[in-house]
Parts: sequence; C-alpha cells; structure tokens
Amino acid sequence: MMDALTLLLNRNSAPKLAEPAPDGPVLERILSSALRAPDHARLRPWRFMTVTGKAREHLGELYAQAALKRDASVSEADLEKSRKHPLRAPLLIVVVANIQQHPKVPREEQLISAGCAAHSLLLAAQAEGFAGIWRTGANAYDSTVKQGLGLAADEELVGYLYIGTIEGKYKPLADLKVEDFVSDWTGAK
Repeated sequence: MMDALTLLLNRNSAPKLAEPAPDGPVLERILSSALRAPDHARLRPWRFMTVTGKAREHLGELYAQAALKRDASVSEADLEKSRKHPLRAPLLIVVVANIQQHPKVPREEQLISAGCAAHSLLLAAQAEGFAGIWRTGANAYDSTVKQGLGLAADEELVGYLYIGTIEGKYKPLADLKVEDFVSDWTGAK
C-alpha cells in the first residue's frame, strides 16, 4: 500500500474499468475509509449503496426509464446507451447525502461532507490497487432515478463511483502549479 502523500499527489480517474472489483475485507476497508470524512457535529450525513452483477443491468434499465421520462422522443440507440452506463465497471458505489436539519450545520456543509466521503472511497480504492472514476450527469439529479434507488425526500445523490481494475493506463496528470491556486491574504485594504 502506498503512503498517503504519494496517493494524494497521484490520484487519478480511470474511465476504463474491468474485473476484478474489490470485495470482501478489501471492500469493507474501502467503505470504512469514507466513515472518517470531515463531519461537523458528527451527523454522518452519508450512506452508500453498492451495485454489482445483475443489479447493474437493473440500474441501466432505471436510467433508460428516466431518459424516456425526460424526453419521450429519445432514440432507441440513446436508451441502449443509458442501459449500458452501469456496465462500465464491475462495482458502482452510489453516494447519497442524507441531509438533516441542524441549527449549526447547513445543507451545504452536509453535501460537502458526503463529497469528502466519496473522495475517500476513491482514494482508498486506489490505495488498495484498484481504480475508479466519479460520475454524475443527468442520472444523479433525476427524480425517477432517485425514487428508483429508494432515496428519501431529504437525500441527495452525490454521485456514482465506478470502481474496478484499470484497463490500459491512467491518463496523464496535468502539471499544476501551486502558485496558480494559492495567494496570501493580508487583510489590508
């Protein structure tokens, strides 16, 4: 397993994924990592659903139903594409923000916390020798999909993490310079 800083400096998305996916104790460790995300007031405003095997086909059918509801004139080719989306990885983890009423923790903080949990899942998967990519798109915000997944009215779908073994190579990482993103604030006007 790589050290934390090396992992953070080399984190990358992998759009082409194949078997195997993590399972058993490895998957449990990956999921456990998300439970340590920053979390104001310890609300733990997240939950996760794993989608594997035939369930990916059911999710694809749900995506197609949602696409048809969004646009009754959608082509059969586009419906078939929707059906195949969940088949792009052997494991999907649906990250859900469970928004709770709290006097000191607004909705936005809870969404960010769930996003941090999702990032932890991707990092842990990579640390365990797997790869992944975080996807959203229309199916992350669609009421038909949310209902089909059993989300409650106070829940938001943060994204779908596609996890598996990288097929091919990682895309090159951009050479980002810290000074392009950081400035000193002095407080002076």
